[in-house]
Amino acid sequence: MWEEEDVQLVPVEWLKPHEEIKPRNRDKLLDMTKRWGGYTKPLIVDKVTGAILDGHHRYSIAGELKLAQIPVIAVDYLNDDSIEVDVWPSAKIDSLTKEEVIAMSLSGDVFPPKTSRHRIADHLPPIHVSLDVLAQEAAISPAGEED
Repeated sequence: MWEEEDVQLVPVEWLKPHEEIKPRNRDKLLDMTKRWGGYTKPLIVDKVTGAILDGHHRYSIAGELKLAQIPVIAVDYLNDDSIEVDVWPSAKIDSLTKEEVIAMSLSGDVFPPKTSRHRIADHLPPIHVSLDVLAQEAAISPAGEED
């Protein structure tokens, strides 16, 4: 089970999407994020590559708000058997592997919205990281080393 202590702030530019977003969903979440004054849920990302596994809309909002950093839980995606990937029923492909998700995120291209469906055993901890904090430049790199 993840705890709030597992959440770290990483530079937005380190993250790599593998899937498009739905603009209408992003706009709704953007309004809610502004109302809350911060992020209430971290993204799930691969700790090696920065590939976004869960949280593409939250990532997109960071760009809209010109945030410097974003709260994430970094996981060992390829080696963590508790994280599974499948496709949504409406996806235009029949199957998807973790390696294909990583390859897409590193390619600079993206799958259509709602292609990958990640199943993650642990629930995300509730958080609140203010937009003011997220607008500041990150002091720690994703690997945990000081800049």
